Amino acid sequence: MTPTRAERDALCDTLLAAGPDAPTLCEGWDVLDLAAHLVVRENRPDAAAGLVVPLLAGRLERIIQAHRARGLPALVETFRTGPPRWSPTAVPAVDARVNLAELVVHHEDVRRAVGLGPREGIDELSEVVWSTLPTSALLSLRGSRLAVVAIHPDGRRRVLRRGPHPVVLAGPPIDLLLALFGRAAAQIEVSGPALSVSRFEAAKKGV
Repeated sequence: MTPTRAERDALCDTLLAAGPDAPTLCEGWDVLDLAAHLVVRENRPDAAAGLVVPLLAGRLERIIQAHRARGLPALVETFRTGPPRWSPTAVPAVDARVNLAELVVHHEDVRRAVGLGPREGIDELSEVVWSTLPTSALLSLRGSRLAVVAIHPDGRRRVLRRGPHPVVLAGPPIDLLLALFGRAAAQIEVSGPALSVSRFEAAKKGV
C-alpha cells in the first residue's frame, strides 16, 4: 500500500471516529462539511473550480450542501474508494503528487481540532512529506516571493524557496506542511530576519 493510499484510509477512519458534528481546523467547517468538500473536490471537477474562481463559489457551496445531505458514512465510503477511474489522479504517482498534501493536512485538521496530538510511528509518511515540501511551498506561497528554508528534527536542511533573507521553519515534516498551509496548530519554530518572519506570518497560505 502506498503512503497516499494509507493516508486516505487513515483520514477516513478519523472522520468516522470523530463524527459529523466534530470541529475541524477549517474555519466554519465541521467534519461533515470537510467530508463533503473532499468528495466534491475529487469527483466534481466542474464544481471544484469554485475553490479558485469566486464567481463559481456559490454553485460550489450548493453542491457541497447537497452532498452533506448524504450523511457522513456514505461520503466516507465514496471517498475511501479513491479517485474515479476517469481522473488522472487514479494513477498512483499522480495521486501522490496531487493529493498527498491535501490528505495529510485535512487529516490533521480533524485530529488536532478534536484534541489529538502529533502522530507517532509514521516515519515513511513523514519522509514522503519532507520530500514534497518544496512543491507544497511553491503552491501555498505562490503569491509571495519569500524565501523559505526548512529544518528537520534530525538536522537536515531543505531549501523550499530560494532567495535572500529566508525565513527558517524548524519542526517535524507534517507540522512544517501544516505551517505552509496556514494552520496555527503547527508545532514549529520560526526564525530568521524579523522582516522575513513577519512576511511569512502575514502571507496568505494554502492552495
